[in-house]
Amino acid sequence: MSFLRFLEGIRTPAVTGFMSIVTYCGSEIFFLLLAVTVFWCVSKRSGYYILLVGFLGTICNQFLKIWFRVPRPWVLDPDFHVVESARAGAAGYSFPSGHTQNIVGTMTCVILLKPGKRIRAVAAALLLLVPFSRMYLGCHTPLDVGVAFVLALILAAALRPAADEGERADRLLRILLAVSFLVSAAYVGFVSLYRFPADTDAGNLGEAVKNAWTLFGCVAGLIAAKLLDDRFLCFPVEAVWWAQILKVVLGAGLLLVIRMGLKAPLRAVLPQYPADAVRYFLMVIFAGAVWPMTFPRFARLGRRGREDGR
Repeated sequence: MSFLRFLEGIRTPAVTGFMSIVTYCGSEIFFLLLAVTVFWCVSKRSGYYILLVGFLGTICNQFLKIWFRVPRPWVLDPDFHVVESARAGAAGYSFPSGHTQNIVGTMTCVILLKPGKRIRAVAAALLLLVPFSRMYLGCHTPLDVGVAFVLALILAAALRPAADEGERADRLLRILLAVSFLVSAAYVGFVSLYRFPADTDAGNLGEAVKNAWTLFGCVAGLIAAKLLDDRFLCFPVEAVWWAQILKVVLGAGLLLVIRMGLKAPLRAVLPQYPADAVRYFLMVIFAGAVWPMTFPRFARLGRRGREDGR
């Protein structure tokens, strides 16, 4: 806590505003948009790799949160003040940091995929800035951030072979998808059946249960999308640059509509947590199998544009 109190003492409005923007890069929305952009426009295999690291990392992160049940810094020390604008994004227990897990895992994947130097430089900057922002804003202690940082690095490095091409890598990817499904199902069972101590915060426990069902839906959707792609779709990711932008903007917009628009209808007919699992299952199916059905048209748009220019 001493380091957090030091950071609290040197906060300025300008730096706080910058850190509030930077910290958003560790959010669920940023992760999903970046992952589907890679999946849709760069490489399906790389997209599966990033999504797997994200989903498995979040399951590990959420399990550690509810197992250790470490309160947030402002609960540990009532005299400490979190930046209020960051409080809403700091749901659940504190240890380890979910934002750090997301950004370090995702940016390590990007770096290991060896894109251009500028992209690697941006990835490295976010990999360092977002974890620092979580401490600067008062959402996490150095221990929260440090453990999440190391776990994300290990997971991204361990799963890197799944991003390769070839039959061996494809076998590994299928194994990892099966393992992810079993782990996510086990986590749902754990948070649903385990008898937590009486002092467990009800709100934080509810957050853990919600996240468990959500992750289960995501992993199940990813497996279904992979099966559909292998057997029926085999969609292309190539297109001219402006068609790629159009593909991402329209697809991401529809994805966010599904995320927000199906929430109330599904909860009206299903219990809250299974409804969230179904909603995220449909989101991943849309991203991995439904929207890609339009990709041949985007590819033709590019070819048509080049042919008209000749």
